[in-house]
Amino acid sequence: MPSSTSFLNVHLANGTNGANGANGHSESNGGSRSIRAPIDLKVLGMNSGTAMDGIDCALVHYRQKSPEAPLHMQILQYDEIPVPQWIKTPILKMLRETQTTPSAMSQINVLLGKMFSDAVKTFCELHGVDRASIDLIGSHGQTIWLLSMPKDGETRSAFCLGEGTVIAAETGITTVTDFRMAEQAVGRQGAPLVALIDGLLLRHPTKLRVCQNIGGIANLCVIPPDNEGGVDAMVDWDCGPGNMFIDAAMRYFTNGEMEYDRDGLWGAQGVVNQDIVDRFLDNNWYINHSPPKTTGRETFGDNEAQGLIDECLSLGMTKHDTVATITRITAQNIVRQYRTFLPKYFPADRKIDEIFMCGGGARNPNIISYLKTQLPDTQIRALDETGVPSDAKEAVSFAQQGLEAILGRAALVPVNSDSLTPNTVSGKIAPGRRWREVMAQAVAFGDGKPLPTVKEMVVEKKYCGWKSMAGSGL
Repeated sequence: MPSSTSFLNVHLANGTNGANGANGHSESNGGSRSIRAPIDLKVLGMNSGTAMDGIDCALVHYRQKSPEAPLHMQILQYDEIPVPQWIKTPILKMLRETQTTPSAMSQINVLLGKMFSDAVKTFCELHGVDRASIDLIGSHGQTIWLLSMPKDGETRSAFCLGEGTVIAAETGITTVTDFRMAEQAVGRQGAPLVALIDGLLLRHPTKLRVCQNIGGIANLCVIPPDNEGGVDAMVDWDCGPGNMFIDAAMRYFTNGEMEYDRDGLWGAQGVVNQDIVDRFLDNNWYINHSPPKTTGRETFGDNEAQGLIDECLSLGMTKHDTVATITRITAQNIVRQYRTFLPKYFPADRKIDEIFMCGGGARNPNIISYLKTQLPDTQIRALDETGVPSDAKEAVSFAQQGLEAILGRAALVPVNSDSLTPNTVSGKIAPGRRWREVMAQAVAFGDGKPLPTVKEMVVEKKYCGWKSMAGSGL
């Protein structure tokens, strides 16, 4: 039986079930008694990052006894489904050239929806998952453009494609998409969108922790200890380039045969040109802009990467020197962000106790080695230690954001956001075949009343089916 029907078995103290009373109540001795219906849902979170290096798929089982109880989660299965070249190549070309037509964009939105629905089918076939057992999909989609910090005459906006109605129609599963616009609608920048999962995974009674993600773009979330505000005092922002420049250099030097520097082998063979690193970091407007701030391909795309490659080659540097130098830009900028901007939110002498690494760049030992050298008093760990594989974190994040959307529950908001207004429903919902069952459970949870923001999560069982950090130095 699908998990979304489990709430129907909840009985009231007087022995009746939820069908006996209107609006979720049953009458007993002239009064009403609320149904204490738990949440029991399986959600497939999906994410394709800025680098388009794969579609992350995480099937997560969520349970919560009551709105005030901790949220329990367990990753049932995780995998990465390759992005097919038939759509990756034209999209990367389109983003690089920034010239297209309304007709092309309309078609790409549908094609990306088909790409994600195909990924759902492939994931389920590979792992023997019955699609009917999945209650909900939370799909980030593919970011085409993120205008989070508009200049005069521009409008803050986010363009994430991968049509949710196509995914719902082709899979039969209710689908939530387009989370960034909901954030922007209440005055925020629409990114990084990581504080919800980072805070719930890493809150600690006494330690100040950072979750450092290095995807196409690098972003961070700082979680103060509970005795300094905890999840109610988190800050986050996008640091700048993550793997974007490194991947572009690898594609350039191998004519597209290699899409990333596996295990940092190319970078390890090169010599860093520190002058290029320092000049880039000192002169880039975004890197030196004070948070809150978010960014993407519009600032650190292939054209900017090519400029760095050309500069390195003009100085007679080898391909390995170039990759080493570009890798150092990512690593040095992360440390620069800590040292420059954390004192804005915390005492200048407050050190970071622990950094939990995630994202593809966290597997690059050249980056990890640099961070360890520059931050000797900080313990650098893999996010995998929390029970959530580092590669899976963003897919898990969108699984939970899909869950929060159908519950109508406001997520945690970092205190450095442009606006602290909670957005009760983040995302757009495309109904699937069991839409009414899923929503019946969502409405019954908390007796249809507004729900408090979840601030405590229990990882029921560590997921060990994916070893993502081998060789990283962590």
